[in-house]
Amino acid sequence: MAQVRAGLPGEAGARRQALVGVVGRCAEAGRRLDAEAAALDQVRGLEGPGAGMALDVAEGRFRALAARTVAAHATLAALRERYAPSATDPVTGSVEQAKDRLLFATAHLNATRRSIDAADGDGTARNLRAAEGAVAQAEILVTGVERLATRLREAAALVPAALTGAEAELTAARHGRSRASLATGELNARLAHADGVLAAVREELTGALPYDPLDALRRITRAVDRLDVGRSGVLDTAALLVARTSLESADDFVTVHRGAVGPEARALLSEAARTPVAGARAAFEADTAARAARGLAERDVRAHGTPYPDTTTIGLPGAVLGGILLAEDPDGGPPATFGGPATRGRRHVRAPG
Repeated sequence: MAQVRAGLPGEAGARRQALVGVVGRCAEAGRRLDAEAAALDQVRGLEGPGAGMALDVAEGRFRALAARTVAAHATLAALRERYAPSATDPVTGSVEQAKDRLLFATAHLNATRRSIDAADGDGTARNLRAAEGAVAQAEILVTGVERLATRLREAAALVPAALTGAEAELTAARHGRSRASLATGELNARLAHADGVLAAVREELTGALPYDPLDALRRITRAVDRLDVGRSGVLDTAALLVARTSLESADDFVTVHRGAVGPEARALLSEAARTPVAGARAAFEADTAARAARGLAERDVRAHGTPYPDTTTIGLPGAVLGGILLAEDPDGGPPATFGGPATRGRRHVRAPG
């Protein structure tokens, strides 16, 4: 939030005026989108001859994603065998949630087909929008598992080089090449801390238990950065990989829980994503902010609880948590539809029979 606050005037009246201006511009954008809602529907063609083609596309994406979900289940099982539990924490439950979204999509794809056969344009549009939203979120969840597997492989391959680079940093610091003006006692304390971190990582690498390579890189880079030697490019690469992974994880979580995540987590994540990540220090800031945003988002989801706990409609709670349905009615409400705040809920959905 620091950058957000830094962009506002210091004086209270001027700050309020600036915020009122932001609210006004957002309201104007919403009005413009509301005015174009009908045109957006026409472009998508969900009620006309284009509905059948849109359904074919959605069904094709669904089939491909169903196969990827099965593969993601196996991928996640393999990751859990190879790495420490913390390594896969960011995607815990992702495969199950993807399956839940796909079950919800199945019901609404079938309902879309029935609506097309019955020439029910409004029913076609609302069910297809619900199905498309569910398929899109299932893809985010599955992609998150696939991407994490790649990031963990990259991190594991980078750990040995990061250790070598860190050793070079320690050697340089011991020979007085730190850019920071540190008292001898403080320098020795930082060297001892870094030595301990590197020794612990080496022990994890050679031990019998699985370890978390991304966390290992995080610990290596942060411990050595305190020496402020700034010579090893491999450590910058490691810090950037860690930050990128944290940003991706937080963004995925917020996106598939957008019905429950509040503004604080969103603002912090947006700030982290906008941070120019050039060098280890900036990467540390982005990593810290992204992880904090993820923590806030998880808190929001826990506080929100499970919507419609007594429903018999398959996938409804997940669809509401994900913002696929807007939770405005006892049946989950309309699907989120392209437009502004006054028109995004214009497609009221009914539970498919």
